[in-house]
Amino acid sequence: MKVTDRTTTRATRRARRVIAWLASMACLLALIPGTARADNPIVQNIYTADPAPMVHNGRVYLYTGHDEDGSTYFTMREWRVYSSADMVNWTDHGSPMNLATFAWADANAWAGQVVPRNGKFYWYVPVRQRSNGQMVIGVGVADSPTGPFRDALGRPLVGNNEIDPHAFIDDDGQAYLYWGNPGLWYVKLNPDMISFSGSATRIPLTTAGFGTRNGNASRPTLYEEGPWVFKRNGLYYNVFAAECCSEFIAYSTATGPTGPWTYRGTIMPRQGASFTNHAGVIDFQGGSYFFYHNGALPGGGGYTRSVAVEKFSYGSNGLFPTITMTNTGAPQVGTLNPYVRQEAETIAWGSGIETEASSEGGMNVGWIENGDYIKVKGVAFGAGATSFSARVASATSGGRIEVRLDSANGPTVGTCTVGGTGGWQTWSTTTCAVSGATGTRDLYLRFAGGSGNLFNINWWQFGGTGGSATNLLTNGDVENGTTGWGVHGSGTLARNTTVAHGGSGSLSITGRTGAWNGPSQDVTAKLTNGRSYTTNVWVRAQSGTPSAKATLSLTANGTTNYLQLTPAVGVNVNGWTLLTGTTTVSWSGTLSNAAFYVETAEGTDSLLVDDASFQ
Repeated sequence: MKVTDRTTTRATRRARRVIAWLASMACLLALIPGTARADNPIVQNIYTADPAPMVHNGRVYLYTGHDEDGSTYFTMREWRVYSSADMVNWTDHGSPMNLATFAWADANAWAGQVVPRNGKFYWYVPVRQRSNGQMVIGVGVADSPTGPFRDALGRPLVGNNEIDPHAFIDDDGQAYLYWGNPGLWYVKLNPDMISFSGSATRIPLTTAGFGTRNGNASRPTLYEEGPWVFKRNGLYYNVFAAECCSEFIAYSTATGPTGPWTYRGTIMPRQGASFTNHAGVIDFQGGSYFFYHNGALPGGGGYTRSVAVEKFSYGSNGLFPTITMTNTGAPQVGTLNPYVRQEAETIAWGSGIETEASSEGGMNVGWIENGDYIKVKGVAFGAGATSFSARVASATSGGRIEVRLDSANGPTVGTCTVGGTGGWQTWSTTTCAVSGATGTRDLYLRFAGGSGNLFNINWWQFGGTGGSATNLLTNGDVENGTTGWGVHGSGTLARNTTVAHGGSGSLSITGRTGAWNGPSQDVTAKLTNGRSYTTNVWVRAQSGTPSAKATLSLTANGTTNYLQLTPAVGVNVNGWTLLTGTTTVSWSGTLSNAAFYVETAEGTDSLLVDDASFQ
């Protein structure tokens, strides 16, 4: 949907609202004692499929396909990205790659996967080649895990009319690309990740390696599609969709990346109202997670699927347990800090809302109508919040944000009025008092007002003394010149009044002679050993998207350790990159120096920094 087109899309909008309303009923059952609250599927405002999770710099990035509403075939035109630091609140990063990225392709944005290497991110996807109608594999590449992605080759990497690519980098640095339906193939990727050595090799599909399929002489094994290959404790795993249709998820193991494989059995039996399934497996923050898709949302089915996740534990022999789909999903890892700016599109469950690209960067929540809401899980208010602020826009007369706890009908701890701002992308900040938001609670932002679309919301933030509310950085918004800022290494600081992320200026650094040089602040006297801190910094590079990161140097007893605080999680339309992350600091002995600074992975490009917080 386009930002300016809110009337002609009303029929589609209302159809989606019915889907979201029905799906949210499972969430409202939480009001009944003893009933679990639903957090699966992960995304509720659109249909998603073919999950491909990736762990990078303390976050899980989830790459999915997008089933179009009302599909009666695998009608898919774009890929989507979501990310989470806690496995329950997922940030929507939109669609950084679609069929138009590949000028030589004309259909089928089907199951792909992303791997990081060489400071870049490579997205392997199957698409239909326009010139011959064959399914081939293309490669998108980006400097950030959230894109934007561009065509790395201008042509297919490889193709034999089969699908479902998956890349794996072994411990020795050798990368492999697997794919296939009905066969199972691989090539050895070169270090550049966009070329390969030799030719495509077919892995023998034996019944010993992939199980026995009954009643199909042409396909005697269970292997169907969607290989997911990884290594754990010296053992190689190949998780795959088995025996269409309907499919279940099975797996095999081997002592090498190309076999020979030994069939191990079923992971996820047939279930879930979709005749296909597609798995992705990761380890994150000490836990193991199994991603899959089903037809759990109303209107869902084999062509309108939804991605979900379960936490599991391997057996003592390294084998998978049987995993069953649930509507509760994975447990939360840690809590969410409400005292730093949170994107409105960071959601555990949403009812009635949609997302779109924001003129201020990233995405915003839009098409809000009376009664819609957003749930954010496990919000750590601590001793208590005193205020709530939200960035909003409205081309009508606006409405209200009801700040509620525990459920969509739970106690109201604050109400913010949203007035008309003159446009759906004309932004203003509204603030209201909050009372009673203490402890760790589920937060519900419930939207109220008249009929039709009310307003958009871009971000929100609580104020108060109940949590990590104090920014340890002086002049983080750079509204007071360069006060508080120094230089880590070499470079020249100045205030740029022409380009700013927020306010009237940003911090400029030029003349960097090393990638580790950057704007810096001394925080030695401000840190508490063993405490967790959350970082938010907006960065813009002179020549484009920076491979930037915020770093903390800790010197204790004569030894200096470097702690990377943030990954780059999103680039907005104005070229600003948000660096955000939560990290626990620790040291042994006496801390003599601690410096917070922004650097780059490589290069000496001039940078702009704005709206920085470390708290």
